[in-house]
Amino acid sequence: MAKGTTIRMWRRTLFLLAVFMVVGFGAIIFSLIKLQLVEGESLQERAVEQQMKDTTIPAMRGAIYDRNMRPLAQSATVWTVVLEPAYLTTDEQRETIAAGLSQILGMDKKEILEHTKKKSYYDVLKRKVETEVKDEILKFKEEKKIGNGIRLIEDYKRYYPFGSFAATILGFTGTDNQGLSGLEAYYDKQLTGTAGRLVTAKNAIGTDMPFQYEQKVEAQDGYSLVLTIDEIVQHFLEKYLEEGVVNNKVKNRATAIAMDVKTGAILGLAVKGDFDPNFPLIISDPTEAARVANMPEGDSTTEEGKKIKQAKTQAKIVAQQAQWRNKAVSDTYYPGSVFKMVTGSMGMEEGVVNENTQFFCNGAAVVSGTTIRCWKHGGHGGETFVQGLMNSCNPVFIKVGEMLGAERFFKYFAAFGLTEKTGVDLPGEAGSLYYTANQLNPVELATESFGQNFSITPLQMITAAAAVANGGYLVQPHVVSQVLDSDGNIVQSVDTKVKRQVISEDVSRRMSKILQMNATTGTAKNGYLPGYRVAGKTGTSEKVAEYNAGGKKKMEYIASYCGFAPADDPQIALLVFFDEPQGDSYYGGAVAGPVFGKMMEEILPYLGVERKYTDAEMEKLDVATPDVTGKKLDAAKAALQKLSLKQKVYGGGDTVLKQIPESGKSIPQNGTVVLMTDAESESRQVTVPNLVGMTLTQANSAAAEAGINITVSGAALTGGKAQSHSQSIAAGTKVSPGTVVNVGFIEFDQVQ
Repeated sequence: MAKGTTIRMWRRTLFLLAVFMVVGFGAIIFSLIKLQLVEGESLQERAVEQQMKDTTIPAMRGAIYDRNMRPLAQSATVWTVVLEPAYLTTDEQRETIAAGLSQILGMDKKEILEHTKKKSYYDVLKRKVETEVKDEILKFKEEKKIGNGIRLIEDYKRYYPFGSFAATILGFTGTDNQGLSGLEAYYDKQLTGTAGRLVTAKNAIGTDMPFQYEQKVEAQDGYSLVLTIDEIVQHFLEKYLEEGVVNNKVKNRATAIAMDVKTGAILGLAVKGDFDPNFPLIISDPTEAARVANMPEGDSTTEEGKKIKQAKTQAKIVAQQAQWRNKAVSDTYYPGSVFKMVTGSMGMEEGVVNENTQFFCNGAAVVSGTTIRCWKHGGHGGETFVQGLMNSCNPVFIKVGEMLGAERFFKYFAAFGLTEKTGVDLPGEAGSLYYTANQLNPVELATESFGQNFSITPLQMITAAAAVANGGYLVQPHVVSQVLDSDGNIVQSVDTKVKRQVISEDVSRRMSKILQMNATTGTAKNGYLPGYRVAGKTGTSEKVAEYNAGGKKKMEYIASYCGFAPADDPQIALLVFFDEPQGDSYYGGAVAGPVFGKMMEEILPYLGVERKYTDAEMEKLDVATPDVTGKKLDAAKAALQKLSLKQKVYGGGDTVLKQIPESGKSIPQNGTVVLMTDAESESRQVTVPNLVGMTLTQANSAAAEAGINITVSGAALTGGKAQSHSQSIAAGTKVSPGTVVNVGFIEFDQVQ
């Protein structure tokens, strides 16, 4: 081989070697650059993930209190059961734990055994177990001498101590403590707090390290809410609303709202039917629950079976969503004649009418060829504006609307807040449906003037009524007054928000006086309360849109009563609303009026509103029974005669051993006090008669014949056509002679 050939081969070899070295080292350098500069951050994160396990520690959700700091929603401590299977080294240990926990937790033993075989120091077995279960687990660990292997981590569960109370306001939370409806959803961010973290190290083979290698960041508890809701006021609303739903066979739920007219603070908001937020998925209405339960189950094996199964699932969802819906905020309706207080205020503010403006009603008004009838078919004849409102006369308000014209009517309609949402701090507020000024042709203007043909929410209606009452100021309704941190410090306060003045204080005062007359001797007298100067207006609105759309087989109605008190210094407004009553009447005065009266009868004295009786009311007031027990018979009679009370004596003794009514109890003026003078007479009883469906004279006569007293409430105190509709002690009950039975009266005028 020639020497030149050898040199060339060496050169070629060295060249190839140099190329391979450059390419090789270049690839290595390129990879290093890529790993460190391009993918470095990502690879570091993956390395940490492989070495660490990050577990969320839930924060305690803030409480919800009423305005007097009574808890309405709280977070109770529950526990998460965590296994540490890496500590379990024998089958005997795994068997013992699986057998014990399966009984305590109600879980399948085989499922727990699978958990015990994992390579981990932190494996969640079951969440949200109650304290009683936790105690059983601790006892089990002690008995079986189990050290490592089972851990209990503190967690929280939402709890509503009063069940269904204020459910549509409060709402409820989901399985992860997130707010799903009501205030729980609206204020979810504030209530939730900030979750903590439990960071656990992993070893080289990927197993969680023991707890001494953990790092814990504590959770920050959520803020709490202090509501404007008063638990006592809310109780009165729910109690009598539920009673009204039952008595009037209400088909489509009911609502009542009590509002401070000066601040917009909602003191109570009730919806029936409702639900228990502790168990929100359970359908509360037994009829609806039975209907859904009786639907065929279906299955997943055939297309038809799938459709049947889906239909039942969908029916359950619809029923659940219906009971969760806040009717006062999320549903719109025609307000009906309660709106006449708003139209009347418009007319008075613009000066097109005053108290003495004359009108004539022949039973109907013809507008652009369309006949619109008054509820009183024969008409009211000549009447003033005040009489027209007290008669709830549609033709009068059609004329007021015409005198205002579309532009001015709509200007005030918007000013009263009826073209916009109120801005209340509750989710799901609906917007109103209405005609603009350009769309208000004569017929639409006529029907809107007496509360038909536009839709607003009950909350919008009571907000407008509050403006009528409070001097003309439109205030924003709200249900939260303060937000507190976990130490009780105020982090946010909600002040009164006045949007604008709609009418003058003079018009407000004059309209309040008219509405007081209406609640005393007019068509709203079923809400009258002696001494409390109630101002009120009834409403019976037709569900025309649903009927015309074919959604209803017959015309259905909404019966309502909206008012405030005291009329001379308004403090609280109240709207009571029943959707589709199916009982003896569907008119607002007969259905909603008595319920309004019962609510106000308890709310006003609770809020410290004092009674101021007129002379006429003083003459009808009950008196307190004097204490004559233990007195000689002659002295007892003399004491009763001084108060113009009658006496009836049982027994042959000369000393009063017992009296009915007892000392201090109310008795009607000229009522009869029964005096018992021996042991035999003390055990004497009489039977309470049926006092329902009578005039006042008939009820008094039946009570006297039975040997009892009656005290009356409602329209009997101001009207001559009232009929009794309730009694405080059921007919047939055995009572002592002289017992006082309260009889409630209403007028069944068919007033719309």
